[in-house]
Amino acid sequence: MIGIDVVSIKRIEKLYEKFGNKAYERFLNKSEIDLIKKVETAAGFWAAKEAASKALACGIGAECGFHDIIISKTVKNAPLITFSQKVIDNFSIKSAHLSITHDTGFAIAVVALEKN
Repeated sequence: MIGIDVVSIKRIEKLYEKFGNKAYERFLNKSEIDLIKKVETAAGFWAAKEAASKALACGIGAECGFHDIIISKTVKNAPLITFSQKVIDNFSIKSAHLSITHDTGFAIAVVALEKN
């Protein structure tokens, strides 16, 4: 299953300007917030989570919420994606792959999932 999402970095920047860390807490876990040094990173994480929900074909909601999708980074700063055990079990996820890029004011993410 494959999902893709694009988000305006300015949109995430405006959310942060208006609500501060509360905006990030709505869609990010503490470990993810700790990784954010620039708004571009937050936008990339938003796009990654939306792309993941599209790959699952359920969208963000009761079956898979923002906090059920966990983004981290490798030692070489490449993005990694994992899921809560609930989502792994309910969707039979075997492995997940994530790519994030930024260009001309947008963050774009692609998620590919393998199921058991």
